[in-house]
Amino acid sequence: MSCRLGGRCAHCRPTRSVLHLEAESIYNVLQDAHAELSAVQKRAKQLDEEARKGGEQDPGMSVSDNGNGTVTVRALCSKIFPLYSQRSKDLEQWYTDTLTGLVAHASEINAAVSRALKNSHGGEPLNPGHVKYTSLDEDQLPRAVKLAALGGDANPRQRAELGRLWQSLSPEARAQLWKEHKKDLMAAGLLETTIKRLSPDAGSGPHGAETPGMTEVMTRAKMQLLAEGADAWGMTDAGRHMAHYLSNSGSPMFLPVDKMLSDDKAFQAHIEKQIKDNRNEWRKKALAEFWRNGGRPVAIPVQTVNRGYTFDRDKNPNWFFAVGSTGSNVTGVVTVEPDASGKPKVGLDYQTNAWDRYNWDKGKGVDIGKMHIPDGQPSRLHTTGLAKEFSVSGSSSVKHYDLGGSTPNNGPLPKPEEPRR
Repeated sequence: MSCRLGGRCAHCRPTRSVLHLEAESIYNVLQDAHAELSAVQKRAKQLDEEARKGGEQDPGMSVSDNGNGTVTVRALCSKIFPLYSQRSKDLEQWYTDTLTGLVAHASEINAAVSRALKNSHGGEPLNPGHVKYTSLDEDQLPRAVKLAALGGDANPRQRAELGRLWQSLSPEARAQLWKEHKKDLMAAGLLETTIKRLSPDAGSGPHGAETPGMTEVMTRAKMQLLAEGADAWGMTDAGRHMAHYLSNSGSPMFLPVDKMLSDDKAFQAHIEKQIKDNRNEWRKKALAEFWRNGGRPVAIPVQTVNRGYTFDRDKNPNWFFAVGSTGSNVTGVVTVEPDASGKPKVGLDYQTNAWDRYNWDKGKGVDIGKMHIPDGQPSRLHTTGLAKEFSVSGSSSVKHYDLGGSTPNNGPLPKPEEPRR
């Protein structure tokens, strides 16, 4: 039976408690959104200024808003920073992807706010307060669960959105997502590093810009022999990379980081130092969130800065000729859960990331056994179009490390996976 007063009677008007519930939800949603959007705006301004300024190794960049939710970043080339520089190209791509990702993040936050406000009110003007929101978690967590369920089938766009949601979620919501969907999240690439992965130098020059001569043809033949005979010298990875260089495809290759760690104890120690230098600070931050959340489970994302490493030619010629020097960092998740008595248990799930650009310095030659290739010749195969530089990158298996309970654990880190040979 409809109200004769058109919903204006005491029985039809919303109660004060219902209106308070809706107002509280609106406040919580807008407060969370303001904090997130402010952080996104601050980061975008910082990167815009950083890109335009450039640095000693890198040119300044022009940053353009395309008006369609994407950003284009282009290097301002000069005699110091030539057009062909691979490092500049890597930097262009990183700034483009990161700034475009921030624009997408802001748009996704706005959409989440719109849905939350609509749901908190409901579709009936005289019957508001249908859903209570304590933050944007109630909207964003279900979407994150849906994307996480895709696991390794998630496409690049979905992986990027999942990464942004992971950053947006509260520590408590992250803990729930990590606990229930850890394997799927790892399969979807959640632990991929977000720092700059740049070529260490400009590279040999433009590909195929010169005409090859007999010297270059002979050099290629010698390097082909080296690649084919690498297994006999115990240099499987060096041979594989050299063969790919000579294939002239330029396509990226996967870097078996577990094998790198297992083969080179000094590289393993290099990675362990990154964790040891940061673990106390990570633990302190996670515990602060744990107590701030009333002793409930929390999870925080962590990653180290890039730390370069150079393989020793005498001790490990395989990885010296396969990679030479590599960029590296550690990414992970620090979790805190209460034990049976409510005391915190802190853990770290982490992986090692490594990347490089396979190229030959203009003054570098090769001497392996009785085979000698003069300085500068390997790089000329790229500039004469007989070979092509390429990027290599990869991540290790995810390992778990106990960071302690009420007191920190400073015990040894887990050993790397022993790869199949």
